[in-house]
Amino acid sequence: MSLRGICIFSGSANPQLADEICRYLQLPQGKLSTKNFSDGELFVEIKENVRGATVFIIQPTCPPVNENIMELLIMVDALKRASAESITVVIPYYGYARQDRKVAPRTPITSKLLADLLEASGVHRVVSVDLHAGQIQGFFNIPFDNLYASNELVKRLRTFLDKDTTIVSPDAGGVERARAYSKKLNGSLAIIDKRREQANVSEVMHIIGDVASRDCVVVDDMIDTAGTLVNSAEALLKAGARRVLACATHGVLSGPAVERLSTNAIEKVLITNTIPLPPEAEAFGKIEVISVGMLLGEAIKRIHTGDSISSLFNGG
Repeated sequence: MSLRGICIFSGSANPQLADEICRYLQLPQGKLSTKNFSDGELFVEIKENVRGATVFIIQPTCPPVNENIMELLIMVDALKRASAESITVVIPYYGYARQDRKVAPRTPITSKLLADLLEASGVHRVVSVDLHAGQIQGFFNIPFDNLYASNELVKRLRTFLDKDTTIVSPDAGGVERARAYSKKLNGSLAIIDKRREQANVSEVMHIIGDVASRDCVVVDDMIDTAGTLVNSAEALLKAGARRVLACATHGVLSGPAVERLSTNAIEKVLITNTIPLPPEAEAFGKIEVISVGMLLGEAIKRIHTGDSISSLFNGG
């Protein structure tokens, strides 16, 4: 199948994933140069002709978050001014997504703000993986494809689990995601009722569902400081779980996350490569990374050729 007229560029956030996508598509990566002025301002120059081309930019908004977002916006502006026919941004991890509504007076909705910035910069389409909240798609007035990493993660989970498996949602908001995993793994479903007094601080209150003498898999969209995951695992073990595994799409792993995971009785942590592992986690044997390069590569191919990508939305 011909992929003529397509150009794929990568920002500095996750060049390894961009390389993997280009290998899957059998395409070279687009050439650009970036440099910083002495005051820290970023300069981007596109080093090849993109006039009339269909352009895809691979750039998750992972740490350093603000720098990566600004780099993405500058790349979009450079490509727009170079007369690219269309610009699709592939944001495997969509940052600022947790602030998707007003939770208190005088607070922002940053996921909407980021949507406005992307549209204003000239983006024609957005592709992401496992949004923190599905309604973020409605913040855009351009096409938005939210893909799911569950198929890739479930394949690996099956090698660890037996028939007595319970999929656990660490909060009420993740029940739909956990239910999708439980269907694919033919397991039961449990929900943890937690209270969050402030950001990155949570307390387990109750476990709803059968977890005694069962393999439990805590499923979430991201692992940030790992506080929720650690508290959930400890509560499950106290409730009689045979063992606890964890599965998440985005391994942010900020702050004390790796230290917390190393001291907890979680047997295995599966994440994807939407975000590069932080240096302190690379040598941590408990974490296993599953690739979404083929998933994103296939989505890019189908978008370019005009084929349906509905089957890629199948998260459960």
